[in-house]
Amino acid sequence: MSKVSVVIRCYNEEEHIGRLLSGIMEQTLQDIEIVIVDSGSTDATLVIASRYPVKIVSIKPDEFSFGRSLNRGCQAATGDFIVIASAHVYPVYQDWLEKILEPFSDNNIALVYGKQRGNEITKYSEHQVFAKWFPEQSNYHQTHSFCNNANAAIRRSLWEKLPYDENLTGLEDLDWAKKILSIGYQIAYVAEAAIVHVHDETAKRIYNRYFREALAFKKIFPEEHFYIGDFIKLIVANLISDYYHAWHDGVVWKNFLSIPVFRLMQFWGTYRGFARHGVITSELKRTFYYPRMFSRPTHNLGGGVGERIIDYGKLTTENTIEKIH
Repeated sequence: MSKVSVVIRCYNEEEHIGRLLSGIMEQTLQDIEIVIVDSGSTDATLVIASRYPVKIVSIKPDEFSFGRSLNRGCQAATGDFIVIASAHVYPVYQDWLEKILEPFSDNNIALVYGKQRGNEITKYSEHQVFAKWFPEQSNYHQTHSFCNNANAAIRRSLWEKLPYDENLTGLEDLDWAKKILSIGYQIAYVAEAAIVHVHDETAKRIYNRYFREALAFKKIFPEEHFYIGDFIKLIVANLISDYYHAWHDGVVWKNFLSIPVFRLMQFWGTYRGFARHGVITSELKRTFYYPRMFSRPTHNLGGGVGERIIDYGKLTTENTIEKIH
């Protein structure tokens, strides 16, 4: 396998980045370059990161955009394949990197993204979003541009020809994927390349995230619109779906209030971001916004899962660093 670089964008991630870096150290794939792109952290993020074999790239906070920070990281990386991870994720399995790189054996695959799940602090509706966006079945021939740079990989040679858009307020991953599909390349989704994505956002931050992404979505897909009718329809449909799953999971009362707060902030932020009228028509927007409804998941990860799982309870910074020397 050609050399692999992992690019991690971060800002004040002292609570999470150590676990991600420890998980990378536990990977079965050993020849790994790690590039940290920091946009002005004021906590212990860089102190923790510097204990690991990483290359640190800095970007000024007033220069930050998701695309710009990612371009800086890719520019500093030397691997033929670039794995992109958010600083507040961590891999579930020791073969995470191997799994996310497997589809690149097909020269027509430009981008691969993997499964994401929440943890014990994730809001219930966010769990439902993850389950809808990242199903249990892999798809090596995806026909639309959905992907997510919290857990993805790209060919460096294609990034050199087509860097990320630095002017978008978010969704630089969808923009890149759309462009790649337009020139004949393909996207693969790998369910076995799983990470835990830690989100513990206030209502205001949920609103801001979806508002920012809607602004970008509108720019990337100018033919798409979002009616007030869509806002109402999707609020109702997702509430019904969320309460259905919460009831079957036995946690409906525990999440009785958090479910409507999350969905209200999600779709009000989306509506305000679009700020114009129209209808939802595309497969991509169905992936983004439509609920799971009443299909219940089947969790079948195959044999040998126990041997693949990373036991973070046994890891310390010292023993993960010692492992590479």
